Parts: sequence; structure tokens; C-alpha cells
Amino acid sequence: MTHAIRVNQTGGPEELTWTAVEVGAPEAGEVRLRHTAIGLNFIDVYFRTGTYPAPLPFTPGLEGAGVVEAVGEGVSDLAEGDRVAYAAQPLGAYAQARLLPADKLVKLPQSIDDRTAAAMMLKGMTAQYLLHSTAPVKAGDTILFHAAAGGVGLIACQWARHLGVTVIGTVGSEEKAELARTHGCDHPIVYTRENFVERVTELTDGCGVDVVYDSVGQATFEGSLDCLKMRGTLALFGQSSGKVSAFDPSQLSAKGSLYLTRPTLFHYTADRQSLDHCAGELFKVMATGVVGADINQEYALADAAVAHTDLESRRTTGASVLIP
Repeated sequence: MTHAIRVNQTGGPEELTWTAVEVGAPEAGEVRLRHTAIGLNFIDVYFRTGTYPAPLPFTPGLEGAGVVEAVGEGVSDLAEGDRVAYAAQPLGAYAQARLLPADKLVKLPQSIDDRTAAAMMLKGMTAQYLLHSTAPVKAGDTILFHAAAGGVGLIACQWARHLGVTVIGTVGSEEKAELARTHGCDHPIVYTRENFVERVTELTDGCGVDVVYDSVGQATFEGSLDCLKMRGTLALFGQSSGKVSAFDPSQLSAKGSLYLTRPTLFHYTADRQSLDHCAGELFKVMATGVVGADINQEYALADAAVAHTDLESRRTTGASVLIP
């Protein structure tokens, strides 16, 4: 019998229950995928708690890797036995097997193993669109990346260093500061003992940074705006500390004609061409060693509640995977 994690009502990690499920044959345009590894991401917490609504009951998860078991009618570019990965809606990755639209999957190069793919697809493609599309950066730019020792942060630091960008990053401890530093963060700021706005001002000689990439939200939003140079950009791509309160857009003008955007990966990979480009760029930098996966935590899929507890308690660094 196939099992999956189900959420019957929104709430804490205890709402993640190990449940027997039926997975049928793929319909037209679908494949049946047997997971070998599943990615753990903070967006999973948003769905579990109801911050992002989903029809109940549901199986969480948006990222995984595995092997195609069967293909539905009309699927011509995938075949049984293909190794594939994805970071896409609909929800349902926390399962031993699932059905998924074929156009959401990409074939894995032989050089990338399944655990790495499951750990890198969502976080790596997020780093790709942030650095190359949402607020493109170039050699000589300076950025601030919050949660620099997190899954997206470690990848973005490596990638930004490769692009010649000076990276300032916030972290929660000295251990995380050292981890971020070894992955390309030039100036880690331990926000528990330093005011990150004051430190950024000092590091940039009062000029501010070109871009702030912020996945924290409520706790950092105002400070992120204060770290930007004139006409700088705040890319708010998450809200791990909670939703940002309503604010007067005239603040953007008062602080230097700033830009604010709230991007999501799924809008940057909405069509096949965009998905192939984003994943292809990620696979390229992985193959050349520009970025690597730091899988620092591994959990059994049945222990997803433990994984969520660790993630929300900020006890994790880098990437985490769930193994079916």
C-alpha cells in the first residue's frame, strides 16, 4: 500500500499524518511518479498552517525527484524508467508515489543524483530567477540576502559570488555566519547581536545595497527598505516571520524611489520554455561546480512532523530532504 502525509486540518506539525492512499493510473498528459527523495521547504509550513490556503484534506509538498512508473495518453517526451524532478504545483510531494502533469517534470542529467535534485529544484530555481530575472545583478553590485545560511541563501551566495557580486547576509548564529561565509557571503551579520541596518550602512559607507532579497517578511521588511540605495529593489519572496503589515506606498518614494516586488517561482516557470530555461541554468551551474547542495538534514517521510518542527525552530541549515 502506498502512503502519504495528509493534512486533515490546518495547524501545527502534529497535523501531518502518515496515511495509506490510493494512486491510480495516469490520465492523459499525466505520469505516475515514484519518489526517491522529496524536498522540504518553508512554503510547506505556510500550507500546513493555512497561511496559504489549500482545499482540505491535502498532501503537502511542491518538490521531489524520482522515477516514472507509467505515462498517460499523449505523453511522448517521458517514458517509464526516466529519472525526473520537479518544483511545481499542484501540491502532493509528501507521498511515496503520486500523479503529476508531465509538463511539470524535467529529466535529470546523469551527473545529478536524486537526493541532490530533490534538495535543489525549488531552492535552486528560486535563486536563479531572483538573481537573473526579478532583480538581475552583475559584477560590482552589492546585495543583502536574509537567511543567508538557509537553503535558498546558501545557493544564492555561491551563485552571486560567481557573478562577481558582493554579498551581505543575515544569519542567526556564529555557526551559521561561518557556514554562509564559506559559501560566498562576504559579510555575514548575526542579527541576534547586531542591528543589520546599521551594519549594512557601515559596510556600504552609507550608500546602501542595490538589492535586498527577503524571505523573512514582517520582522525584516522595514529594515530591508532602509538598507537600499536610491532606486534600489526589495524582492520579498517569503514571510517566515509572518505577513508584512499594510504600509503607505509613498514610503517607497520617501526612501529613495525604491522598487518593491513579491515574486514567486511558479510565475517564473509558468510555461515550458521558462521552466526549461530556469532548470537548465541551474543544472549548468551545478555541473560546473559553481553551486552545490548542502543536504544537512535527512528525515524519513513518515517523520515529516519532526522535520517541520526543526525547520520552524530554525534548527536546520542548508537543505533538508524527506526519504520515502
